[in-house]
Parts: sequence; structure tokens; C-alpha cells
Amino acid sequence: MVTPDVEAHVRRLWRHRGTTLPTPRRGPRQQLDLDEILDVAVALADAEGLDAVSTRAVASRFGKTAMALYPYVGAKEQLLALMQDHACPLPDWNDPGTGLADDLEAWALAFFEVHLAHPWLAALSWADSAQGPHERDWMERLLGVFERWAVPSRLRPQAITMAYATVRACAETAAAYRRLGPSGAAAWRERAEATAILLPGLPSQYPLTAALPPVTTVWSDAPRAGLVAAARLLASALVSGTPR
Repeated sequence: MVTPDVEAHVRRLWRHRGTTLPTPRRGPRQQLDLDEILDVAVALADAEGLDAVSTRAVASRFGKTAMALYPYVGAKEQLLALMQDHACPLPDWNDPGTGLADDLEAWALAFFEVHLAHPWLAALSWADSAQGPHERDWMERLLGVFERWAVPSRLRPQAITMAYATVRACAETAAAYRRLGPSGAAAWRERAEATAILLPGLPSQYPLTAALPPVTTVWSDAPRAGLVAAARLLASALVSGTPR
């Protein structure tokens, strides 16, 4: 049985796609706009991280109390789900249409850019999926790529998991590299140099690791380059056909 709280949350999620916002049975008429609330919440997460987001913090930006914000967004967990879907609308892009690898790469890079713009997205658990319209848009677009190139249905669930997991992991790494900054990168290189000096026999102990070629010679580009390579590797593992 669907509780009123869950029904209200789903109405908020799908407010632009076929549902209407819940209306309070009593009290003053609502004065805030949900889209504006979510814009503020997303901007706060972008600037200060997910830990800075609370109903109290968001409400204070409007001169309201956390309790006053509840009729608009629900509890914090519901606020986060609304933010997650609000932050990731599907952008416009044209699939190359030249092969499964090219189309899968285009999807992966578009999703990667969304995660770069909002690094906190990768910190949200998959178990707390927003289940909103934008999330469904991304899934439908990916499945459209698989359909176009005749990827067998039995392989699609695994391919979806690999595609989403790879984007999230690479985006997390890219965000960490950005936080590292020049001083952090210099410290990393210094440790690598010290390791090479103090342990000159290390390459012979780990010959396969030492012989491993880098995905790119520019370390800061590694997450994006790794994502592209992984998308193409996944495409090569799937059975592809001609566009329908």
C-alpha cells in the first residue's frame, strides 16, 4: 500500500511529466517554487559538497525554517532524491550512428560530464536511486543505443551495470584529481620519485605492472581517457549488428 508520504514524493519527482504537486490540506498557501528550491540545493552541493546540504541549510536561503520547507520537499532523503533527478537532465547530442562503440562512448561522455558538473552525484548510493524522469531518460537513451546495434537482450543488464559503474568511478576519480590540485600532484610525484630511489628493484618484482602502458601520458586526462577506452572495450564485448 502506498503511503501518503511516498505518494507526495512521487508527485514531486514527476511534477513535469504527468503528475501534480501535492497540496497541503491546511495551513498557508505555498509560497516557494520547488524548482527554485532544488536549484538552490544543487548549487549548495556543487559549491560545498553533499555534507553541506540539509533541509535547514536550504530553507535558510529562503529565510525559512526546516519545518517550513518540509511540505515542499519532504524529509532530507527525499530532498536528495529530488536533487539527484533535478541535476541530471538529458542534454542534447546526436549519436554518431557509426557503430556501437561510437554511440556508447557518446552516451558515456555525456553522463560523465553531468557527474563532473555535480561531483556529489557519484557519492549517492545506487540503493537510493531517484527513480525520477531524468534517470529514466538516461536509461532509455542507453537502451536505445543497444537496440540500434542489436545488442542481445540477455546481455543488456550486465552492460548497463558496467556502463553506469564505469562512468561513476571515472567521474569520482576526475573529481578527486581536481581536488588534488598542483600541490597534491607535486606531492604524489615526490612520493613516486622517493619510491623509485629507495626501491630500485621494484620493477623486477612487479614486471607486469611496470610494463603496463598508461592510458594517456597526461595524468589529469586519465579518467576521461580511461572511460573512453572502457566504453570501447565494452562495445567490443557485445554482439553488434547494423542499425535498424
